[in-house]
Amino acid sequence: MPAKTLFLDGQTLRIDDVVAVAHAQPGDFSFQLTADAQRRVARARQAVEDFVAEGRVVYGITTGFGAFCNRVIDPEQTAQLQRNIVMSHAVGVGRPLDTAVVRAMMLIRANTLAKGHSGCRQAVIDLLLRMVERGVHPVIPRQGSLGASGDLAPLAHMALVLIGLGEAEWRGQVVSGEAALAEAGLTPLELQAKEGLALTNGTTLMAALGALAVFEAENVAAVADIAGCLSLEALHGTPAAFDARLQQVRPHPRAVECAANLRQLLAGSTFVRDVSLTAMVSDGAGVSEPQDPYTLRCIPQVHGACHDAVKYARWVVEIELNAATDNPLIFIDEASDQVEVISGGNFHGEPLAIAFDYLGLAITELGNMAERRLTRLTDGASNRHVLPDFLTKEGGLNSGLMLVQYTAAALASENKSLAHPASADTIPTSANWEDHVSNGPIAARQARRVLRNVEAILAIELLAAAQGIDFRREVMPGAELGAGTAKAYAAIRQRVPFLQQDGVLYPFIEALRDLVASGALRQGIVE
Repeated sequence: MPAKTLFLDGQTLRIDDVVAVAHAQPGDFSFQLTADAQRRVARARQAVEDFVAEGRVVYGITTGFGAFCNRVIDPEQTAQLQRNIVMSHAVGVGRPLDTAVVRAMMLIRANTLAKGHSGCRQAVIDLLLRMVERGVHPVIPRQGSLGASGDLAPLAHMALVLIGLGEAEWRGQVVSGEAALAEAGLTPLELQAKEGLALTNGTTLMAALGALAVFEAENVAAVADIAGCLSLEALHGTPAAFDARLQQVRPHPRAVECAANLRQLLAGSTFVRDVSLTAMVSDGAGVSEPQDPYTLRCIPQVHGACHDAVKYARWVVEIELNAATDNPLIFIDEASDQVEVISGGNFHGEPLAIAFDYLGLAITELGNMAERRLTRLTDGASNRHVLPDFLTKEGGLNSGLMLVQYTAAALASENKSLAHPASADTIPTSANWEDHVSNGPIAARQARRVLRNVEAILAIELLAAAQGIDFRREVMPGAELGAGTAKAYAAIRQRVPFLQQDGVLYPFIEALRDLVASGALRQGIVE
């Protein structure tokens, strides 16, 4: 099948594009700059060459970097200056980033440069894109970026391979950058003025991690709604609190949307409890509780607030994907052809860092809600003995689902540590010249660790909810699940059977975790 062509213009890249390329195989995509992008890149490049020829003092082009910004560089040394920044800034540590993150970084950086304010040659952008197409993936350590001046160390490791240094993953093996380029039929660059700085200065790692995190968080938030509804049915709960009239008098948009989604998931369910006045009178007033515990009753309010955080993160990241984030930036007045170069702070990751801290906190809350619903499913006293203790027959001989709650509690507790805001911390760098940093990469990595934990918590909740549904069928033969929850239950039972007695449980947890993380559970249930 021919490769899909993605056109880059520095203005229209979307999260879904980044995710698709990140998880694609070499050869699945080809990339081209639009004609307008090529024109802008060429004009900005001409401006840089003019600055050098004129001997103008411009930060990072004819001066040193950071605290060395007052050191003027001889024009004959401009190429060496750019090579030096790449080599000297490649100081990352820790395990290498996943290939998907590296591919996302390369695509985002190419799109940033295509915006036409950075002053690099098109050859730099083209080499980045050819590497993505052919599967030359720089080895980039995950730690070492403070998120201002952007992601210096990670981007320097990426840029090393462009100049034939460093290491790259090529067809499953780690080889030298020079060897990887040669095997892929590519030639290393000789960097020219501004190009080393353009490659290393900016928010690219943050944006890459954030794009993947947003996509993953949207899936987790959708699954949390599904799991909450299935648990409600297993616990003989009531959907009364999801009534549209309640949401309309406190009209937070995501709470309104969440409640509507819950009603759709539960449509037609006969597992739920009727708490209408007529039903209460016919059953005998006071026999049936008129309301449920908070983790069932308040799903629209809590999950809705979490959906808000996810939506905010998407908004922030999609701005960043099409932003010029290096420094200095070149601006050309189209009418007069006048050129101005401005030093600023577009590399600072604070907008992203705060969004990722907010995202991590919100996903932590989804995990907290799920763990508490799980506890109610497994604790007979908490569910008024609607379900047997630990969802097992012959309790005592069998421990049932006792221990899965321990795992969920451990993950929820870990998330509370990970939810500490990275953006609240800062340590000055570069001899106190760069005296405030965002820690955006830390915030993004923490948010993704929270996401992995919550995927597991939700998998355990789904395991318990399905087990609870089967116990409920014994006392409610012929009862029907909701339009959406019936599909979720069927997907679970394709992978995990009803647990008649104790057995080895972790393979079932992993099977459901994959069901959650892959997006397969959400697909076809929530759009």
